[in-house]
This record gives sequence, C-alpha cells and structure tokens, in this order.
Amino acid sequence: MSNDAFCIKKKNILNVWLKSIALICGYGASLYLIYLATNPEVLIVFLTVSMMLPLIYLIQDRAKQKQYIDHLHQETLKAELSLLKSQINPHFFFNTLNNLYGLAVEKSDQTEEVIYRLSQMMRFTIYDGRKHTVSVQDEIAYLENFIELNQLRHQHRLDIQFTQNITDAQQRIPPLLFINLLENAFKHGVDTLTEGQYIHFCFTTKPELIEFVIENNFDKSVLEKNKKQRTSGGIGLDNLKRRLVLLFPDKHKITTDVSSNTYKTTVSIDLT
Repeated sequence: MSNDAFCIKKKNILNVWLKSIALICGYGASLYLIYLATNPEVLIVFLTVSMMLPLIYLIQDRAKQKQYIDHLHQETLKAELSLLKSQINPHFFFNTLNNLYGLAVEKSDQTEEVIYRLSQMMRFTIYDGRKHTVSVQDEIAYLENFIELNQLRHQHRLDIQFTQNITDAQQRIPPLLFINLLENAFKHGVDTLTEGQYIHFCFTTKPELIEFVIENNFDKSVLEKNKKQRTSGGIGLDNLKRRLVLLFPDKHKITTDVSSNTYKTTVSIDLT
C-alpha cells in the first residue's frame, strides 16, 4: 500500500471515530440537559424512544435483507428451471434428422410431413418451452408430434394409446413436463423390443389437478445391456422430479411400478 493510500485510509478511520465520539457526546449532553430542565419521567420517555429507534432501524434493515435474499432465491430457482428445461435430451432431434435424411434419399411421400412435425416441435421447444406456462392444447400437440415422428420411425408398428381427459384445453400448465417420460418409454422401452411394443398413457387436467400415467413394456436383458454401454444419460426422470420440487413443492407425487417386463409411472400434481 502506498503512503498516500495509507494516509487516506488512516484519515477515514479517524473521521469515523471522531463522528462516533461526537455523536456519543451529543447524546450524553442531550440526556444531561433534559435531566436538568425536566423531571425524571420525561428523561425515561426520551431514553425509551432513543432505544426504540435503533431497534426499528434494525427490524427494517433485516426485512430488507430478507427481501433481497428471497429475490436471490427466486432468481436461482428460475435459473435452475431454465437449465432443467434445456437438458431435454436432444438425441430425439438427431435421430429424426437422420430418419429425415433417409426419407429424402428415398424420395418418400412422408418427407414433408416429417419436416412439418419436426419444425413444430422445434418451435415449441425453443420458444414456448421458455415460457412459464403454455396451454394444455399446445402441450398435447407437442406430445402428439413426438409420437407421430416415432411412429414413422417404427413404420407405425407400435401400439400407442393416448387417452386425454381434458376439462379445459386452454388451461395453463408448465411446458415440457412429461416429454421425458414419453421419451423414456420409447428409448428404454419399445426400442428394446422387436415386436409387441406398446405405450399406453393417459393425460388428465382439471382446475385442481394434473395427472399423467404412462405404461410401456421392455426387454430387461436388452435394457441392462444398453445401460452398460452408455457412459452418460438417464437424467430424464431425475430432471422431472427436480422440476416438480421447484414448481410444486409438497404438492406432487410420483410413483413407479416395475414388473418383469412392464414399467408404469404416475405423476399427480395438486393445483389447489
């Protein structure tokens, strides 16, 4: 530290001490003058008020600090939610592009449909996926596009049943909540089988409830082999669980039921 900086710092410290001493002396002198000019009761009132003022200041300061901390907490939650939404596995888009290339080479009549559905999904993911809420109708359209593109990949050999119990198609819900479950049903379920593949799921929305139930079959031996070959991945269900904790703390429930060759997941969200 240079001599000039040291002198300035020393001068600032001295000024603080002088101001403190002056304030204490002024306060003491005020007390003495009040004591001489009035009765003891007035002095007690003055002392009480003078002691309450710092307390009020501390309470206000603590409230401001709590508000600031709450603001930081909310910003952290928003950032984490954005990160979780961005972690939706992109392998589906790459697979679809590869399939699209194959269709283009074959000059298939399905090429235009694949391009259209893929563009709708990318639009929803990039733009609507960043919103806090979307309509149930738009979320369903996204899921249906995902299903149809996978059906094209499997040449419509899959048994897929999508039951919809929708009270209000314009009800607002968080976007991209259940796509990971549907994606897992394909990736870890029907893609492990060569025949008899099925995915049955039901989407229910009411003003007080959101429920998503999905069941699929799988080949356990193939699934275990795939898990050993993968060096990363498997974040879909963990992603959903974390988002639900952030969005609906203590108001959601996830249950899974696994048998020898079927996997069922139920998600219930209390909106009351």
